[in-house]
Amino acid sequence: MSGKPPFPPFTPETARQKVQAAEDAWNTRDPERVSLAYTEDSVWRNRDAFVTGRSEIVKFLAGKWERELDYALRKNLWSFTADRIAVRFQYESRDAAGRWWRSYGNELWEFAGNGLMRRREASINDVAIDESERRIFGPRPESERGQEFPLR
Repeated sequence: MSGKPPFPPFTPETARQKVQAAEDAWNTRDPERVSLAYTEDSVWRNRDAFVTGRSEIVKFLAGKWERELDYALRKNLWSFTADRIAVRFQYESRDAAGRWWRSYGNELWEFAGNGLMRRREASINDVAIDESERRIFGPRPESERGQEFPLR
């Protein structure tokens, strides 16, 4: 069985690594690449959408990034146990009309022994922002890795 390190049980360091790896992958906006971090039968709740399996994950993410243009994400570790991680995140994107949004959320992750995520639950709220209020521009620079991202 193939896997994706780091593997559970998580330590503070490996939990942070897992969160940064997820942020890095999602910032590629490549649905196929992102889907490889999840089990074949992974179950998601994302806002009001329920998604099961990698093929549905790819379809969901492709649609997401068609709507959420110039998407850029920051994730921070909130807490963890042996095989679960809780994350706070923010991302910014613009819609087809050019309006900018900052989306705030929390995710609960559960991992299989091979390091692939088997369950993801995301609660997300959107706040309209002016383009001048943007503060997330592309992937996190190396100099900012490991730093908390401010709430406001």
